[in-house]
Amino acid sequence: MDQLALLFVLLLGALLSVPLGDRLKLPAPVLMTVLGIVLALLDFVPNVEVPPDLILPALLPPLLYAAVRRTSWRQFAANKRPIFLLAVALVFVTMACVASVAHAIVPGLGVAAAFALGALVAPPDPVAATAVAGQLGLPRRLVSILEGEGLFNDVTAIVLYHVAIAAAVGGSFSPWRAGLDLVLSAVVAVAVGLALGWGAYKLLDLLGDPTLQIGLTLLVPYVSYVLAEELHGSGVLAVLTTAMFLAEYASDADDVMSRLAGHTVWDVVDTLVTGVAFGLIGLELHNAVRTASGRWTELLGWAAAIVGVVILVRLLWLLPATWLTQRLHRKRDQDEDIPVSWRETVVMWWAGMRGVASVALALAIPLETDSGAAFPEREEIIFIAFGVIMVTLLLQGLTLPWLVGRLGVRADSEREKDFEKSLALRAAKAAKQRLKEIESVEELPDELSDQMLRRAYDIGVRISPDMGDEERREAQLQRARRIKRVRRIQNEMLSAARHEVLAARSEPGADPEIVDRVLRHLDVRSLR
Repeated sequence: MDQLALLFVLLLGALLSVPLGDRLKLPAPVLMTVLGIVLALLDFVPNVEVPPDLILPALLPPLLYAAVRRTSWRQFAANKRPIFLLAVALVFVTMACVASVAHAIVPGLGVAAAFALGALVAPPDPVAATAVAGQLGLPRRLVSILEGEGLFNDVTAIVLYHVAIAAAVGGSFSPWRAGLDLVLSAVVAVAVGLALGWGAYKLLDLLGDPTLQIGLTLLVPYVSYVLAEELHGSGVLAVLTTAMFLAEYASDADDVMSRLAGHTVWDVVDTLVTGVAFGLIGLELHNAVRTASGRWTELLGWAAAIVGVVILVRLLWLLPATWLTQRLHRKRDQDEDIPVSWRETVVMWWAGMRGVASVALALAIPLETDSGAAFPEREEIIFIAFGVIMVTLLLQGLTLPWLVGRLGVRADSEREKDFEKSLALRAAKAAKQRLKEIESVEELPDELSDQMLRRAYDIGVRISPDMGDEERREAQLQRARRIKRVRRIQNEMLSAARHEVLAARSEPGADPEIVDRVLRHLDVRSLR
């Protein structure tokens, strides 16, 4: 098997892991990691030869962009305090604790190299957290915090990692310079993200065609990441800024086809890239085994100690941080999503899985310092990092569904229903208001006006049947059955039409382009 064949195996696995994960109640990224480990143990599977400096730029931008599409800037702003405590403060604390323990137990590991290890294992993976939260039906407040933590902690960790690596390679470290680098990196990233977001917004209007618009959105995350990195900014923060800008300002409510096609394309991209990323994590078992040859007891002991620090620090930080956030929440009476019980705090603790960013940063450690000497304990750092990733992904990822079920942490379905009902009511009112505006400038027959009024009401009832009273709900159900029957018959008629047109594609003299154009018309008709 060559590298290309291995890539196709991972892509196929990414698709199959989704339905399999749904059936087994396990996160698809965890299953892909297991697949990668299995492949790594097979003799005919080659070692992965992806340049470390390409892993983050190739995998992280689309994953971050896809994750931001599912959220909003206002959601982050509303939860800025818990996200800050997790995405910034906890990364610093975890890095410092890991560095202290690693420097003490690993012979020859310098302070700067120990801090590099702490930075690369500090951030939980945003993709794993989002996938787990989405599949387990967790309360929305927990999902919001986990998504916010996962998206922003990479920004902090990657900048700290680069500072620590520069200190280890150059042999000197200045706290003031490190702090200045952190601030400048964030400023440059936000400036690049906003500028590129605005430029992409204008280009989307200029392109017009949904196919071209979706193609542009596929390029934008990569351009944002690379441009920010070239200007010594945070590529991760630049992608987040660009994605949030476009999500906020570049969505046209009436551009139905672009929105439907865009969601479909990005769901496919997210699924495939996530699968490849976590499959590569499992395949890195080759490197770990080679590093540990003859030193298993020693290296496993170090890895176990760092795993314990990473897991314990998160728990010891979350307990007081959650308590503090709850007190501030009560005092200021802000509409903020926070864990409301110790059970939810425990679920947040156990959801702190490491992943793609940690692997990429570990593999990107330089081979040599500026003096020409080998980077201190590079292989040991990679092995320890791999141990942390494997334990948190597999142990926590595989047991989190059980823990959630055991603790009984579930989404507030009543609250979600109430919000859905309020949105349905707003939609129906907006439709009725627009009908009144039309009636004020156009004279509509009474029969047509009554029909349109019923349809305006039906807009809300179809979204949330609980909106109507019992009589209207029953009428809506009967109407829905009738519409369903009409649609079934219509779909069968359209299917026969599509088969006939498609058969014409193979006939002599048929123009495939014209056939495809007619098929698109029928396909669009089928969506109505």
